[in-house]
Formats: sequence, structure tokens, C-alpha cells
Amino acid sequence: MMLIRAGYDISFSTRHDTPLLLVLNVHPSREGDLQTPQVMQIFPDVPRHSYTDAFGNICTRVVAPADGLRVRAEFIISDSGEEDPVASDAVQHPVEELPDDVLVFLLGSRYCETDRLSDIAWSLFSGTQPGWERAQAITAYVHNRIKFGYGHARSTRTAFEAFQERVGVCRDYAHLAVALCRCMNIPARYCTGYLGDIGVPTVDDAMDFSAWFEVYLGGRWYTLDARHNCPRIGRILMARGRDATDVAISTAFGNAGLSGFEVITEEIGPDALDMS
Repeated sequence: MMLIRAGYDISFSTRHDTPLLLVLNVHPSREGDLQTPQVMQIFPDVPRHSYTDAFGNICTRVVAPADGLRVRAEFIISDSGEEDPVASDAVQHPVEELPDDVLVFLLGSRYCETDRLSDIAWSLFSGTQPGWERAQAITAYVHNRIKFGYGHARSTRTAFEAFQERVGVCRDYAHLAVALCRCMNIPARYCTGYLGDIGVPTVDDAMDFSAWFEVYLGGRWYTLDARHNCPRIGRILMARGRDATDVAISTAFGNAGLSGFEVITEEIGPDALDMS
């Protein structure tokens, strides 16, 4: 077992009252691992309303006042310290045998245009063994296809555009991998959360939220990560959905600029829990 300190401090700049939809809570599946409360602090302390969306994510609704809004939280969560599972024998299910609630993750979505990528996917991966081997082949292909760089970030880039442009950030890796998996009849869903430099060499870049994806094989969901293309330690899931549209950390219904952004994800020792 290990302990991770995680949290965020995000500020929005607004000129008018602006409704915001925030997806910043730890996913309910990880709430049992929280060692300290995850309390969203809002400045100024405007009214809020939380609900669970269709994908099981916790969403918070607020109205940012004309002079801006700041939201922050910091918490400690326990983790198994184990790497993402590898299941080389996980089988791919025939579409007609998939559970009803899984079918939606075979369909095209806002950022994952299966119609534009289907022929490409079949030309690349039809020769691979259905199941884990095929999903891993897609993951490795996307990892090598896209060059990572924060300077390449663009919020409107789709999976097909990432395929064409061959640059992007973690969300682009996830979108392209999700779309290619769906084209090959592997249900795939987009995930966002915390992933710190735990068990790997640290990097100098500022910490950010991370995106990865899950595939449905062998009767369960498995985590894959096209950005890193290797099992990682210490993922903290926040939300999952069809693509980034469903799990955006903030959606503004009006003009709201990002004026401050900080994310914390770090392994800590057991003494830190006593001091919290």
C-alpha cells in the first residue's frame, strides 16, 4: 500500500455571471480509498449543486460571479501500489454478446470519429489476434504515431486529426486509441484523473491531469495508456465517458478564461497522514 497527496487549485476569469459544470471529484469507485476528505473549496463561497451523471461521475454545478471564481481541494488517498493489470489472455467478445451498457462504447462520439478511421483501423490491425493482443497493438501504434508536447495542445483536435497531424497531448493519444479500438469492435472508454511520476523518473513539466482509456475484454474493463505505453502505478480515476466531452474538468456556459491552474500528485510517507 502507498499514500498519495493529490489536489488542484484552479481559477476562472469571468466578466459576467457564468454557469460552470465541474468534474473534479475522485470517482465514486475510489472514494473508499480516501484517507482525508476531498472537500471542494470555492472562493467566493457561491451555491453549488452536485449530481451523478449517466456515466457514474460526480459533477458539480456553480455560477461563477462577474469577478471570477477559484476552486481548490487537497486530499490524501491510499493506493495498492500495483501496476496496471496485464491480461494477455483476455478475449474479445462478439458484439452480439456484449452487455447492453457496454455497447455505447463501440459508437462514434464527438472526438472519436469511427466513420473516418474504420478503413484505416482494419488495414492496420485486421492481422492481429482479437483481444488483448489487438488492444495492445493499437496502444503501441498510437504511442509511436503521436509526438507528445504541451505546445501541441488544442482543445478541438479529434482522433482523426491527431492521426493526421501526429502531435498532441495525453487526451489526443487516448482519443485516437479509443477510436481505433471501437473501429475494431473493442469497446473503449475515455478516462481522466491523476497520474503522478510514481515509479518512473520525474519530469520537469508542471503537473497536470492525465488521460488514458479502458477496454472491455474478458468480461471486465482494463486500463491502457497510449501516451506512456506501459503499466503505471498510482492512477487516481476522476471520471470516465465516451470522450473528453463527457469528462471535461470544466465546461463553461459562457465566457470563462483559465487564470490559474495547479495540480498536485505525489507519493507521501505514512507520517504525512498523522500530520494532516
